[in-house]
Amino acid sequence: MKDLAVIETILRNRHHFFIEIRDGVGLSGKMRAMLISSILFLALYGAVLGSTHSLWQTLSSAFKLPLLFLATLIVCSPTLYFFNVLFGSNQSLTQNVALILTAITVTAVLLLSFAPILVFFLLTTSSYQFFKLLNVLIFAVCGIVGVMFLSQGMRIVATAGKEGTTARRVVMWLWVFVYAFVGSQMAWTLRPFIGAPSMSFELFRQLGGNFYTNIFASIGEILGFFVVR
Repeated sequence: MKDLAVIETILRNRHHFFIEIRDGVGLSGKMRAMLISSILFLALYGAVLGSTHSLWQTLSSAFKLPLLFLATLIVCSPTLYFFNVLFGSNQSLTQNVALILTAITVTAVLLLSFAPILVFFLLTTSSYQFFKLLNVLIFAVCGIVGVMFLSQGMRIVATAGKEGTTARRVVMWLWVFVYAFVGSQMAWTLRPFIGAPSMSFELFRQLGGNFYTNIFASIGEILGFFVVR
């Protein structure tokens, strides 16, 4: 429960939280608490996703959703750190990871807050494509809020002079684009998270295509243009 208290600190007093990250106060404890909280919340949301299909899909999605976020964090963290260093930031790699974990934790708790809405639509609709697109929308909304926290944290933690502010802001948004692109492809690689009702359980599906073409195809099926599998 002590580790979960970090959520309330981030949401209610994030300015002070970011100042402590800037000053290096209790970084390891904060990172551990955020890691535990985000894994728990993402696993719970993943379980709701997988419950649309089967018990095995429920367990699989509960494991793979935290893996998705943490794997993307590992892949993208060095890029943010070295670009920040290039443009004059004094942030350490640990501080960068702590800031990204803050964004992931906020995203995770917001995802979990959407779980009752997800269950409602799970019980009231049988459209697989609609349910999939609904989750894409929820992830987008929660991810945008997480990025807003990251942006605020970057501004507070940055210690370089004002002359580097604009460059660092551009770097951060470029990194957000890279993070979203890598994350979406990682999600495509680790799929399925929901599981098509017409298909048997699969831990992973065969590689091919990409996330964006599949989303457009799902929209097309909902609008009656064609059928997606």
